[in-house]
Amino acid sequence: MPLFFLTTWTMIAFAANSVLNRLALAGGCIDAASFGAIRLVAGAVMLAGLCLALRGRIDLRGPGRVAGVLALLVYIYGFSGAYNALDAGIGALILFGVVQITMFAGGLWAREAMPPRRWIGALVAFGGLAWLLWPGAGPVISPLHGLLMALAGVGWGIYSLAGRLNRDALQATATNFILAAPVGVVLTLLWPSAPGGAEIGRDGILLAIASGALTSGVGYAMWYSILPRIGASVAAVAQLTVPVIAMAGGMIFLAEALDLQFVMATALVLGGVAISVLPLGRVRRDR
Repeated sequence: MPLFFLTTWTMIAFAANSVLNRLALAGGCIDAASFGAIRLVAGAVMLAGLCLALRGRIDLRGPGRVAGVLALLVYIYGFSGAYNALDAGIGALILFGVVQITMFAGGLWAREAMPPRRWIGALVAFGGLAWLLWPGAGPVISPLHGLLMALAGVGWGIYSLAGRLNRDALQATATNFILAAPVGVVLTLLWPSAPGGAEIGRDGILLAIASGALTSGVGYAMWYSILPRIGASVAAVAQLTVPVIAMAGGMIFLAEALDLQFVMATALVLGGVAISVLPLGRVRRDR
């Protein structure tokens, strides 16, 4: 498959996680904790199968394993819990913005070189996110669910930073899912159920399996096969499309409304990230 189409399908898979999660919870066919647990188990099974098929083994060792597993659990359950109330596009934007801020902070902690454009881009992106979340400034967002998605963003950011320590990304991701899945199942069993909460129906289970096995498992595997073939800046820019795709999916499948202030906040967040990651000096030299 040509690289462009492979990258396009991967970004669609990432955005589909938001749509599938919101579709399951908005339809009342499953609760957030059960969705997260089934997603983890389905992802673990799929990734384990891919490791056995492509690597011939599953290696549970590796650096940053505890941090990776804990961060994955925070991401999965924060993500699922947030979509009890957030629209797909808004949730993806909060997630994406906080991931970038977390990784920026991680770079500062590791004393990486931070050129001025990266500071400018981070401030622009943070301003757009703050504008979106500020009470009364944009679409009505539940503070609790906005916080849950922000925690999910921190979790995914830390997970990505921990993943830099591993040479084999597919093995590391499979191992993290395999180790996190039983913990997630126990957490779900211990999770207090809300009175009159959603029952676990067939549609909810199928959506969670699709999210775990296909848009997470296969999606991550495709992404790891793409990364060695494209530059870091191309990879970063490609991910800018994820919140936009999620917003379009929410409008098509969930009849979510498009708000002007949300569009403007999206432009600020994605524009700020683009300023941070695009190698502007190299682009000028190439011209």
